[in-house]
Amino acid sequence: MGHQTSKNYLKLQNRLNKSPQGAPPSDSLFQILEILFSEKEADLASKLPMKLITVKKAAKRWKKTEEESREILEGLADKGILLDMHNGKEKNYVMAPTMAGFFEFSIMRADGKFDRELLSKLYYEYINGEDAFVKQVLGQMPTIARGFVHEDTIQEKDYSEVLDYERASKVIDTASCITVGTCYCRHKMEHVGKACDQPQEVCLTFNNAARSLSSHGIAKKITKKEAHKVLDDCIKNGLVQIGDNVQDNVGFICNCCGCCCEALLAYKELGTSMKVHTNFFADFQDKSCTSCGLCSLKCPVDAIVMKEDKDKKKKPVIDKERCIGCGVCSRYCPTKDISMERRDEVGFVPKDSFERFVMAAINEGKLQNLIFDNFGLWTNDQLNRLLAYILSLKPVKRKLASQQLQSKYIDKIARTYYALNKKLFKEKKKPDYSHPELKVKTGKDK
Repeated sequence: MGHQTSKNYLKLQNRLNKSPQGAPPSDSLFQILEILFSEKEADLASKLPMKLITVKKAAKRWKKTEEESREILEGLADKGILLDMHNGKEKNYVMAPTMAGFFEFSIMRADGKFDRELLSKLYYEYINGEDAFVKQVLGQMPTIARGFVHEDTIQEKDYSEVLDYERASKVIDTASCITVGTCYCRHKMEHVGKACDQPQEVCLTFNNAARSLSSHGIAKKITKKEAHKVLDDCIKNGLVQIGDNVQDNVGFICNCCGCCCEALLAYKELGTSMKVHTNFFADFQDKSCTSCGLCSLKCPVDAIVMKEDKDKKKKPVIDKERCIGCGVCSRYCPTKDISMERRDEVGFVPKDSFERFVMAAINEGKLQNLIFDNFGLWTNDQLNRLLAYILSLKPVKRKLASQQLQSKYIDKIARTYYALNKKLFKEKKKPDYSHPELKVKTGKDK
C-alpha cells in the first residue's frame, strides 16, 4: 500500500477487523478512516469493546475523566460512528458496524459534516472496485441482511404460513421508533455517475438505531403511517426490500434496486452463497404469456432469461436457485403467469442481533475476540445469553466455538454458571434459540 498511515489508524483498522464483518486493510479504507475519525478519535475508538459501554467504563478504559469521555462519545455518536441507547438508568454506546453502519450513516448526513462526494468515491473504490471487503461482509454466515417478499404477491393459500418477521409491514407496525434517511447506495452511485432515477430518501431504520440516528440529526423521525407510504411507494416502483437479518427488533430496511444496491450487486457477483432470499421463489406457468420480457428486465438479480421454446417464442426461464423471491417479476407480469410459491423449507433467520453476531463470530473464527476483548465489561445478562447460546449449539458448532476460545475451560465455566443460576433461569425467561420454525415444512419447490 502506498498510503502512509499513522499507527492510530492502523490500530483502529485492526480493531474493526476483529469483528465478524472485518475490515481488510486498503489505502482507500485508511483514507475513509482519516475522514471519519481524527487521530485522537481513532486511538480511542480502537480501544472500544464490541458491545455496549457506558461513559464511566469508557473513562476507565481511556484513563480520562467522565466529562471528557462523555464529550468524545457524544462526538462520535454525532458522526454516526457510535449508536447510543438508554437502558433506563444510563446511556450506553456501541460502535456501529462498517456495513449497515457508519459507512452508510456518514452518507445519510446532509449537514456538511462530511464531504459526501469524496467519501462516496472512496466507498466505491473500497467496496465496488476492490473485492476483499464485500466478499467478507456479504459472504459471512449468517448474512447481515435478508430479503422481504412483496406482500401483495403472496398467494391466499400461503397467508397462514407466512411468519410475522417475513413481513416488512409488520416490522413497521411493531417498531418503537422509525426514521427515514438518504439511501447510501444510490447517493454513492450518484457521485460516481452511475445512479439510477429511483428515489433516495427511502432508507428506513427502526427501534434503538432509529432513536440514535434521529437524536443526532442523521435521519428524520417519521410516523408509522409515513413509513408505510415510503414502503408502498417503493414497492410500486419495483424496489426490493432488503433488511436486518433478525426476527426481533429489526434495525433497518433498505429499498433496493439491482443497479446500485450493495447487497444485490454483491449477490449477482457472489451468487447463491450469499443467503438473502426470502421463503418464496418465482414460478412461471405459461397460460397467456405474450413474451414481453418485462419479468427478465425487472428482475434485480438476473435470475430470469428469455429463451425460445419449441414454437420459437421467447419465454421466461427462471433460475430458482438464483431467485431471491422478492416478487418484483410477479408484480410486473401483465398476464399474471408468474406467481410466488412458498419454498419447501423455511430459511434460517437469527432470533436477534445477539444470535447473529455470535454465530458470525463462530463461523468467521472470531469468537475469542468477542469474549476476551471486553469480558470484564459484559453484564450478567449478556454472559447468560452467550453461554446459553453456546450450549444450545449442535455438537460440531459447540466444538468449534470451544476451540476458538482455546478453552478446555468453557464447558466447566458453562456448567458452573448454570449450576449457580438455576433459580435465575426459572424466574427469568431463558433465551430461546431453538428455532421451531425450521422444523415446519411449508410449500413445494417445483
